Amino acid sequence: MKVLLLTGLGALFFAYYWDDNFDPASLQGARVLLTGASAGVGEELAYHYARLGSHLVLTAHTEALLQKVVGNCRKLGAPKVFYIAADMASPEAPESVVQFALDKLGGLDYLVLNHIGGVPAGTRARTPQATRWLMQVNFLSYVQLTSRALPSLTDSKGSLVVVSSLLAAKFALDSFFGSLRRELDVQDVNVAITMCVLGLRDRASAAEAVRGVTRVKAAPGPKAALAVIRGGATRAAGVFYPWRFHLLCLLRRWLPRPRAWFIRQDLNVTAAAAA
Repeated sequence: MKVLLLTGLGALFFAYYWDDNFDPASLQGARVLLTGASAGVGEELAYHYARLGSHLVLTAHTEALLQKVVGNCRKLGAPKVFYIAADMASPEAPESVVQFALDKLGGLDYLVLNHIGGVPAGTRARTPQATRWLMQVNFLSYVQLTSRALPSLTDSKGSLVVVSSLLAAKFALDSFFGSLRRELDVQDVNVAITMCVLGLRDRASAAEAVRGVTRVKAAPGPKAALAVIRGGATRAAGVFYPWRFHLLCLLRRWLPRPRAWFIRQDLNVTAAAAA
């Protein structure tokens, strides 16, 4: 009996993870606003969307890098691609970015929130200044972008796609978007919210910041980006790449002590403490 039960659970598990109803044609002509698009997973997301024929507005902090990505997207076949350089540490940036996208594309089908910021150079961690900066970039800007884009996404029955990493641990965002999802369900608003948890961003800056502190390898940009796009297009509630991060997230609330043990296996705690 136990063998049959375990076999059944295993079959359900593999059916859940291997069921693939992704239709690439559904993204042809889709209107996408993508943040953090100048490097790493965000850059790879832009290239995948371009290959699939989506209309794009890309934003990030560095204009020169954005221009390079825009040029590559055009070569890959994006019918329309625009960019706007913006610093999400500015409270005015989210509003202007969404308005720019609406003006250029006439509406939105996808809002893909991918940007992340660490403490800026010259700012000591744990100071009020650093805390305000981190709150604006890594939380408030997400809320502002979502609030401004939501009417257009409601009209198009579109999707919000929120990209995070396990170490970024945007648990406040999890709470916000969880509450928003429940509110949309109550109001019968057909806007999907897909929360994505990836390995470390595949960026040189991220790798340098955690050198000697973590044993986790960066998530391969193209594969991780494709997993995000599939999840958003199929309106999945969650995407985990690699899949084992799903287990860590499930443990987060249910079993905090084992979760801490699993995370410590990926972190060089001694090196972090010494730093």
